[in-house]
Amino acid sequence: MTKNTPVSNRWLALIVLCLGVLMTVLDTTIVNVALPSIKNGLGFSETSLVWVVNAYMLTFGGFLLLGGRLGDIFGHRRLFLIGITLFTLSSLACGLSSSQTILIVARALQGIGGAIVSAVALSLIMDLFTESTERTKAMGVFGFVAAGGGSIGVFLGGLLTNTLDWHWIFLVNIPIGIIVFVLCIFLLSNDKSKTNSGRLDIAGSITVTASLMIAVYAIVKGNEIGWTSTQTIGMLAAAIGLLAIFLWIESRVSSPLMPLSLFKLRNVATANVVGVFWAAAMFAWFFISALYLQLVLGYSPMQVGLSFLPSNLIMAVFSLGLSAKLVNHFGIKLPLSIGLLIAAIGLALFARAPVNGNFVFDVLPGMVFLGLGAGMAFNPVLLAAMSDVSKSDSGLASGVVNTSFMMGGALGLAILASLAAFHTNSLLASGSSQIVALNEGYHIAFLVGAFFAALAGVVGATLLRTTDKSKTMSSSH
Repeated sequence: MTKNTPVSNRWLALIVLCLGVLMTVLDTTIVNVALPSIKNGLGFSETSLVWVVNAYMLTFGGFLLLGGRLGDIFGHRRLFLIGITLFTLSSLACGLSSSQTILIVARALQGIGGAIVSAVALSLIMDLFTESTERTKAMGVFGFVAAGGGSIGVFLGGLLTNTLDWHWIFLVNIPIGIIVFVLCIFLLSNDKSKTNSGRLDIAGSITVTASLMIAVYAIVKGNEIGWTSTQTIGMLAAAIGLLAIFLWIESRVSSPLMPLSLFKLRNVATANVVGVFWAAAMFAWFFISALYLQLVLGYSPMQVGLSFLPSNLIMAVFSLGLSAKLVNHFGIKLPLSIGLLIAAIGLALFARAPVNGNFVFDVLPGMVFLGLGAGMAFNPVLLAAMSDVSKSDSGLASGVVNTSFMMGGALGLAILASLAAFHTNSLLASGSSQIVALNEGYHIAFLVGAFFAALAGVVGATLLRTTDKSKTMSSSH
């Protein structure tokens, strides 16, 4: 599609694509720091406020697979531009929102745009960089955006909310979206030739999108209405039932939304399992550590953002250079496994952080280990997830791995938040102070997050097929 793009333009195109993806990643976490301001500004209740976050996660998680397949059928460039347009316009609507309903609907539309952008961006990068060494470097840049974007969002959320107001966490997307759209028009060649038959699996699209949206809804509501409630169990059962129908449809239609043969590829299947556990651990880091810093140590939003800076800088150094060298020298298996185990150590360090924690001794070490681990592991995870996939299925494979991360993150965060809340409430009932109970609850969440990261590392070390250094994925292009 874009093989004729000049070398200098290819790298510029990569930066532009990553900027588009960064906006969608930021919007999963940038809102969290601003939630108190949004609550006061629009008069949200505690229960309705969560939908500012949930509306985005619901549609983002639900439309990833469909967005990836639409890109394969109608062209990745075209779908990327549509996604950026929808995301930018809905960001404008969010920023100008004067009522709760408008903000929540706009956030849902933002999620659809974000899903499309995320699902096809990886395919565009794969098409731009066909030589294995260059591709590894390019995926490192993309990996930094995907892994570091969440913690950058915490920083920017604090900065914009402190210096301006909550509207600007959305309005800042407008100039970026316009720049990304215009530059993509010039930098990416028009992919007029369809990469697929052009037939869309309607029944498969409806069942899997409904399944994912119901599953995300059940997960994000689980803490509020109870995990053993009839509603939660019923929704999860419905999601599983729809998924079973989807798999039955895919095994019978001539042009499936998701060819089941994709999961016969060992590295692809393994990388998606690793992605689920890794995302659960990453969400524990972004959200639980931000809560610890704000509610236990009393940090301001700006101080919370600055606390993530060391890990972002370390991730940048690895993702933008060292990670590619490691993959080219050792292949994907070793850096992935070691990186995830290092990240597990970082989370375990947070699990011992005291109530009167000191930044240098109790926060910085965990941030350093997590930066090292994420910087090493994320590029190999993405490379493994896209390995051995034919060009006609690259959008799908991208959508699948993004779905794995989204579902892993949502499910992991729900589990960890539930465990933390349960332990905190138990300690409060036994007479502990609020701050001690909160801190001990977070310790449980960090420990389980560390387990998830270690489990992801073990799965990768055990099941990933050893590749000949950086030749991963090159065979299919």
